[in-house]
Amino acid sequence: MFENTYFFLFICLLFFGIGDVLGVATKAKLSSVFVSLFLFLIGFVTGIIPPDIIKVAGLSEMGKWATCFIVFSMGTTINLRELLAEWRTVATAVLSMLSLTVAGFALVPLIGYEETIVAIPILNGGIVATQMMTTAAMEQGFQIAAALGAILYAVQKFVGTPIASYFGLREANALIEEYRRTGVRPHFPGQAVQEGEKKPTFFERHKKYYGAFTSLALTATFAWISYLIQLGTGLSATIWALILGAVVSYLGIVPPNILKHANSSGIFNIAVFASIIPSLALIKVDDLITLSYATVVVFILSVAVLFIFFYVLPFWKLIGSRNLAMGVASCQLLGFPATYLIANEVAQAAAETDEEKQIILDRLMPKYLVGGFSTVTTFSVIIAGFFVPLL
Repeated sequence: MFENTYFFLFICLLFFGIGDVLGVATKAKLSSVFVSLFLFLIGFVTGIIPPDIIKVAGLSEMGKWATCFIVFSMGTTINLRELLAEWRTVATAVLSMLSLTVAGFALVPLIGYEETIVAIPILNGGIVATQMMTTAAMEQGFQIAAALGAILYAVQKFVGTPIASYFGLREANALIEEYRRTGVRPHFPGQAVQEGEKKPTFFERHKKYYGAFTSLALTATFAWISYLIQLGTGLSATIWALILGAVVSYLGIVPPNILKHANSSGIFNIAVFASIIPSLALIKVDDLITLSYATVVVFILSVAVLFIFFYVLPFWKLIGSRNLAMGVASCQLLGFPATYLIANEVAQAAAETDEEKQIILDRLMPKYLVGGFSTVTTFSVIIAGFFVPLL
């Protein structure tokens, strides 16, 4: 009755579902990812669920090839015009990633080489970077490093959220104080690019032909092409999938967010998550102390580096505000939709009128969205592609 694929698949999806419900109920203050991975961890440590639950649930094989599909779809969401308009935000976000990447090597004597190599790209990004690094660590037999990667991914939103909220609120209060004092609504140059009437793209003209199967076939085609290019160049297929996704979306050949268009993004996200979870099954109770120590050390170093680079040192001048620089720098720990929710919550907390709320949103929303987008969605995949061979 219980020893079959359907039951174990039910348990896996139940854990993801509980995470989703609690994430929504707490307005993302409790990370849905953290809840889901914590339930799996408790299940593995206590022996309530089998260590090979992902395999017997039939999710292992899908997790192996889903990554390129996800990354290509991420590429199709990239708005090149928006990135160009917010080039200062992009530069600040990328600089924050590079600062963590370089300073992160100071972790080697503290937590170990393999653990450091796995940790750095995960701090820079989201689920895809985590999947790439934990899978590579598992294949090399670095079980603790792989488990650390999964835990860092689960915890990082708890670290990034208070930073983004605190410095975002400081920026909002200063902005509104100036507006109330002068009565002059501030202008933020280069944020919103108003575009005239555009010609419909190839996709828009032939949208009726882009059904679910056609969209999946196109995604599979470019995933395969990315793999072929990897064979010829030695550069990770995920990097090429991201680049190809951005290019063909910009040219209007495929729909934006193609997996969502195919009504398939949910199952692919589960497949990528599924490739991370087996690393948690290898954790013993004694390992929790080691992993807890490593997690604390990693995040202490990360917060210290970001504060020094973007609040103390003059790198904040790139974006024009210490508070804004710290908020954008922390976006690599968050990504969408956390950045969106935080900007809204800050505007709600600091504003007394709808106009004040809009002023804050005009200031924070583009920065936070582009900051998270350029780190988690884009450059973290590239960094992970370069770090995988270092294991």
